[in-house]
Amino acid sequence: MTSQAHDSPWQRPDGSAPPNPGRPGSASLVDPEDDLPSADYGGDFETTTIPPYDSRNGGSTGFSLLGDSEPLPYVQPQSSGRHAALGPAEIDPDDDERYGPVDRRGTQDLGLLLLRLALGALLVVHGLQKLFGWWGGQGLTGFKNSLSDTGYQYADILSYVAVGGQIVAGVLLVLGLFTPVAAAGALAYLLNGVLAAASAHGGVRHLAFFGPDGQEYQITLIAIAAALVLTGPGKYGFDAGRGWARRPFIGSFIALLLGIGGGVALWVLLNGANPLS
Repeated sequence: MTSQAHDSPWQRPDGSAPPNPGRPGSASLVDPEDDLPSADYGGDFETTTIPPYDSRNGGSTGFSLLGDSEPLPYVQPQSSGRHAALGPAEIDPDDDERYGPVDRRGTQDLGLLLLRLALGALLVVHGLQKLFGWWGGQGLTGFKNSLSDTGYQYADILSYVAVGGQIVAGVLLVLGLFTPVAAAGALAYLLNGVLAAASAHGGVRHLAFFGPDGQEYQITLIAIAAALVLTGPGKYGFDAGRGWARRPFIGSFIALLLGIGGGVALWVLLNGANPLS
């Protein structure tokens, strides 16, 4: 501890007024900064190193808090930018591309394969019956005559188009290739068959849906075709990697409307009879 000489009063560094003249002459003022160690002080017996008081060199010491306001007792740590995005996230179980293959479909794809094979094989066999007369079929000439008797125009050209479209749609369904388009084409063809039967029986009111002359067979095939348009082919086919096989939605509705609208349009344009009368 050091102090100023008694014969010269201590002067403040900032040039402020001298101390109170009423203070006794024997009293001396002590600069509190004199108690701090020098910057090169190595500590007692060189066992303790006391950090320097001056923190202007970039160091942060406990002594630098003498002139600062009292710090908060705890500061919430902030997340760095690298980890800021980490956190709980909702995982979509159907997002196979991001989180790896997740097989949750069970036997659904196998059932879709069975439906495709059944409908496709029926379409191909019936088309070959109409085209070549195989398996007791009527042949192409008999099919032309049946179209003319039902009231279709341009029966010569329409017979080739109908038979070719039926066989192609059946093959595509068996392969699982362009399944919504193939199922929509089969739906349009099958709808014309039901409308032709209704027109031949004097309208839908006189159409037998059940019984020996019923149309439950054609209606069942229509339901299968519509179901394949909406569900897609499944993963056992050439369309396995396409969107309508994994997540059919908007495109399937469009294909269904096109199949129904196309069948009705073909009937109206090429036949024109009112099947409701």
